[in-house]
Amino acid sequence: MLNGRSTVNPELAARVHAAVRELGYRPNGVARNLRRRQTTLWAVLISDVGNPFFTSLVRGVEDGGRQFGYSVVLCNTDENRAREAEYIAVALADNMAGVIISPADDNTDISALVAAGTAVVTIDRELAETEVDAVMVDNEKGAEMATGHLLESGYRRIACITGPRRMSTAMQRLRGYQRALRSAGLPQDRALIRHADFREEGGYSAMASLLDEGVEIDAIFAANNLMTVGAVECLTERGVPIPDRVGVIGFDDIPWARLFRPGLSTVRQPTYELGRAAAQLLADRIDNPARPTARLVLQTELHPRESSRTRTS
Repeated sequence: MLNGRSTVNPELAARVHAAVRELGYRPNGVARNLRRRQTTLWAVLISDVGNPFFTSLVRGVEDGGRQFGYSVVLCNTDENRAREAEYIAVALADNMAGVIISPADDNTDISALVAAGTAVVTIDRELAETEVDAVMVDNEKGAEMATGHLLESGYRRIACITGPRRMSTAMQRLRGYQRALRSAGLPQDRALIRHADFREEGGYSAMASLLDEGVEIDAIFAANNLMTVGAVECLTERGVPIPDRVGVIGFDDIPWARLFRPGLSTVRQPTYELGRAAAQLLADRIDNPARPTARLVLQTELHPRESSRTRTS
């Protein structure tokens, strides 16, 4: 009678509901889920809970999930495929209604989720061999836009610090950087490219290696927010003035980018909107499991600031 069915005597139902209000009773979600054979929980697997990008993204997922009557369980994989596999197993064992996952790398295995009929949406990163819904930004276009901005500002020896080769976002952003150089008629110089780990320490080490090896550079494009911070930290410690000697632009708009001195140029991703879009796709997949696979691509925005101001000489 607490589930709203009309087969219960109205007078009895009224008395029961009055008692419910008096006792502060809450429905037993576990028992209800056992009857449904599915919970009202979503597992959200992200690769780095310490990255502000994912903080905003998860907020979007959570707000979207609440709109559709779902709660979110956050799982930090820490870019570790073994830990990721453990969380996938937990999601299956607990009959979670759906999974939103930012894959640890391009080889992440979600076949068990697909085989079980669990609704899945990948976010931020793609899995080329798996037909599931996906939400991401146009990484190539965003990177091309960032590099193109540096070129238009008079920089020519532009280094690129990108992520691991095993991650789709890293390679897409590298391709965007290379496309901008080709469009400007500039040669491809492998000495200008560094692969790091999408962490602050990786950005620092990559920047240090460029300086230590004496590679001629006048600007840096860093392919995510944390690596941008690491690269700037290294330049500051080495006494390299920004942008007088090296211009800087990063992918992802860091919340405190405008507080940097000089202000940090960035390419902004619509992170909250990515999360909301993923929630919408997942809820729709749960309701319509047979619909065609969807791939949503959102656009980035260029936010030029003082770190990439036009060169005067």
